[in-house]
Amino acid sequence: MSEADHRRLWILAGSRPWTVTTARAHLAGGDTFWISDAVPPDMTGSAAVQARRLLGCEIDVLVFDAYAGFDPEAFGAAVGAVRGGGRVVLLTPPLARWPDFVDPEHLRIAVHPYGAADVSGRYLRRLVALVRADSALRLVTEGTALPAPEPLAPAAVSANGPCRGADQAAAVAAVCAVAHGHRHRPLVLTSDRGRGKSAALGIAAAQLMSGGALHIVVTAPRRAAVDALFDHAARLLPGARRERATLSWGGSRLEFVAPDALLLHPSPAALLLVDEAAAIPTPLLERMLAHHARIVFATTVHGYEGTGRGFAVRFHGVLARRTPGWRALRLEMPIRWAAHDPVERFVFRALLLDAAPADDAVVVAAQACVVERLDRDRLAADEATLAQLFGLLVLAHYRTSPLDLRHLLDGPNVTVWAVRCGATVVATALTVREGGFDPALARAIYEGRRRPRGHLIAQSLAVHSGFEAAPRLVGERVMRVAVHPARQRQGVGTRLLGAIADWAQDEGCDYVGASFGASAELMAFWRRLEMLPLRLGMTREAASGTHSVIVMRPLSAAGAACYGAIRRRFCGQLPTFVSEVVPDVDAELAAALLQDTPASAAECSAVLDAQDWRDVMSFAFGRRGYETCLVALRKLVTALLGDGSLAQRLPPDAYALLFDKVVRRSGWAALAAGHGLAGRAAAEAALRGALRPLLAGLQQPVVVEESARYDDGAVAL
Repeated sequence: MSEADHRRLWILAGSRPWTVTTARAHLAGGDTFWISDAVPPDMTGSAAVQARRLLGCEIDVLVFDAYAGFDPEAFGAAVGAVRGGGRVVLLTPPLARWPDFVDPEHLRIAVHPYGAADVSGRYLRRLVALVRADSALRLVTEGTALPAPEPLAPAAVSANGPCRGADQAAAVAAVCAVAHGHRHRPLVLTSDRGRGKSAALGIAAAQLMSGGALHIVVTAPRRAAVDALFDHAARLLPGARRERATLSWGGSRLEFVAPDALLLHPSPAALLLVDEAAAIPTPLLERMLAHHARIVFATTVHGYEGTGRGFAVRFHGVLARRTPGWRALRLEMPIRWAAHDPVERFVFRALLLDAAPADDAVVVAAQACVVERLDRDRLAADEATLAQLFGLLVLAHYRTSPLDLRHLLDGPNVTVWAVRCGATVVATALTVREGGFDPALARAIYEGRRRPRGHLIAQSLAVHSGFEAAPRLVGERVMRVAVHPARQRQGVGTRLLGAIADWAQDEGCDYVGASFGASAELMAFWRRLEMLPLRLGMTREAASGTHSVIVMRPLSAAGAACYGAIRRRFCGQLPTFVSEVVPDVDAELAAALLQDTPASAAECSAVLDAQDWRDVMSFAFGRRGYETCLVALRKLVTALLGDGSLAQRLPPDAYALLFDKVVRRSGWAALAAGHGLAGRAAAEAALRGALRPLLAGLQQPVVVEESARYDDGAVAL
């Protein structure tokens, strides 16, 4: 491709009616797609939340309406669909006023009690500066003449069959070699966007399926991420039958299976294709490697979900140990546009897709370091520091995305931390302020009637753990933490988090906490910081395949009292929880969770304490889930069975339902079928209905006070 196949970016800055009219009259043409909340009726388009539907597609013109909100992920994903010689048209308010524009995206960033107007304009101010500094862009302001746009270049036609270029053909051949060659020699396929990686997987799958009966499994963080792969395979298999997650042709089948389902039920597939592997945690990839003899890992290096650079650091060592014959292949040449494309260059810079931490040699040589709480106004204008800092987050966290950059700069409850040695960032952390709700809102959260945006720990400990006072405490949650690989295991992370805890205590916070995908290694790290577990998630996350865990360290007397009560209850209920609610937790993690369990946390007593009664009442009369109240319900039913009063207090149908679920421990499907109910929701509603008249006739030792103090034994609210 030549420079004629470069894409062009036009910025139309002015009033919304003028930008829309100008784009329609002068810049739309060919195959045009609009991203807007008000797509013109005679145009094709969608809202930003549906921009991913363009992945794998090719268009001539993209019109992106920033008046509807500048979603960085949607912008990056949609721009990647514009073919060489096409144009991107960005509609914006006047540039001088854009940073102060109340962007609709602010609603995604603001958390209670903040509103859209409380979100800063740092991200947009940085974006405006990049626009003004890029001479390759076409900036047109309202009231000035529009230069004549270049004609759209015709779509490129491939002369090499289904593959577009030597890079893609080599990738297809390498994938087929994994299927037919020696076992346990995985392939790692990496590329930037627009290099045809997913298409190569689809072409290879079609070639393999047409060569004989074959079962190929594809996995990815989201099913939509493999749509392009399926599309390319289907085009090469005339008459193939496509359903939602499978493509069948002859005796062959291409099937999508989510990562968590794949690990729970390993498939005997002849080949496993893992697309966007960087967005899947390394422990899951390692388990896939153990279960599948023929596997291809593919990922985007500068992507919108995970990063190939972090993937390389985290996973290549695993491959070297377990499958030393593994092979790496990188697709370098773009297939949709020419090399050195100015739009790609701008998108990389604007979304920090090419952000990278400092070089290892520089980090190793750095000596004296200081922990800093960064001024975000200065950070937004300091590209070098911002790139190092965001590069560390991208490297360390598989879910880091371009939207996180906007949260980092604009979030009203966010604090940015760094450990710097001179100008070199060797570690960083993002923390957010949570909790501090008034008693009425705290009760509404506990009862399931309110879900204010944000406040993960405060709300989870109220809704799932059953402690109404938790949302009234003020906490600082560590949302992200990353230490440069060259300085890990040297106490840098411990020093950083210690400084955060000291600052949070000076700020009057009651605790510092975190929530993350649980592993034995991470539990050991947080335990060294005196942050112990208070809650384990009931289900594995589909993308990570892990159970989330909440850890906390109290910083005040009120925090210590609440923490102590929740911790004792968590430890007391954990053996039952692990054996019945989350039996798939591995033994190493279970041991890490049970470590340091206080002796007073034993669950064996059949006597209901005040918190048990709250659990029972909040299940029967509120919206809390059965599993979170399981131990208390079992205590209640066991006690009433013991004195012989349960059958006397309930109608036969209600007694049988309660007995089957709580005592016989029937699964939800079996319980519903046995009692003629439609499913889990109906069975759970019937259980609540059975409990309500029972509880109305009992004396509940519930202390009702307006106090957040926790004592040993009964709990006062």
